[in-house]
Amino acid sequence: MRSVYSAQLIHKIRKHLKDGGVIAYPTESCYGFGCDPYNHKAINKIIRIKGRSKSKGLIVVASRIEQLKNIVDNAERLDQSEFAEFWPGFFSLLLPASDKIQRNLIGNHKKIAVRISKHPLIQQICTQLNTALVSTSANQSGHISSTNYRDCKHKFGKQVMVLSGTTLFAKKPSTIIDWESRKIIR
Repeated sequence: MRSVYSAQLIHKIRKHLKDGGVIAYPTESCYGFGCDPYNHKAINKIIRIKGRSKSKGLIVVASRIEQLKNIVDNAERLDQSEFAEFWPGFFSLLLPASDKIQRNLIGNHKKIAVRISKHPLIQQICTQLNTALVSTSANQSGHISSTNYRDCKHKFGKQVMVLSGTTLFAKKPSTIIDWESRKIIR
């Protein structure tokens, strides 16, 4: 993996997330808001910024399956080969949520959408911080998502740490599949 963000910036991101901050970063289709998936207040901050219903739940991204161990129920039993056709990639899978996660992360659901991203910047952040991240589009609910650094910085720069970078230019958000039923949700 080629590092794009400097060690100094990674250190700054780590501190910002540890302090309950929110970042905005490029994903496959748009800029996304992210935070520590174990920080209740940071998750609520994202929900507030978006004006999103608390009942909906959020996606979590990671660079490897081990980072999902306290997010997905029985993650240690997950077999990477079972998900090989989807991960790393642009598919978010609905899996049973661990009872260790913040309840505001899943809204009114018992499952959580998770993705092993192939975006190089998400891979770098999650690998170097050794953690998964919350991932939801950088927009207010019902509005168009920010697709570039300048737009995201203009709209949300006073509320979040906006990271530079390029999306992978996917036209739509990630496909969400309920793993148990194999039904496409989005």
